[in-house]
Amino acid sequence: MEYVYAALLLHYGKQPISEENVVKVLQAAGIQVDEVRVKALVAALKEVNIDEAIKAAVAMPVAAASAATSGSAAAGGEQKAETKAEEKKAEEKKEGPSEEEIAAGLSSLFG
Repeated sequence: MEYVYAALLLHYGKQPISEENVVKVLQAAGIQVDEVRVKALVAALKEVNIDEAIKAAVAMPVAAASAATSGSAAAGGEQKAETKAEEKKAEEKKEGPSEEEIAAGLSSLFG
């Protein structure tokens, strides 16, 4: 992740995202640099418009939140029922196996 952060810092500072610059940023932060990762990052970012990627990343949570909000009213009742069913299952698991499950297990030993 620190490699991506280094690239973003360089972009923000309007510096070219080159292997040399990424290495300098990482070393300045006290990070031991892996040259292979630096080369891979720089190669991967050559074809990426970072400004557009940032805009898309910022817009994505907003779009997901609005979709969830519009669908939540319809799914609200279903979600409550699912949540209650999951809670009931969790409580049953906490209590341990039922008597029927124990009897079935024992009968399989002697059957």
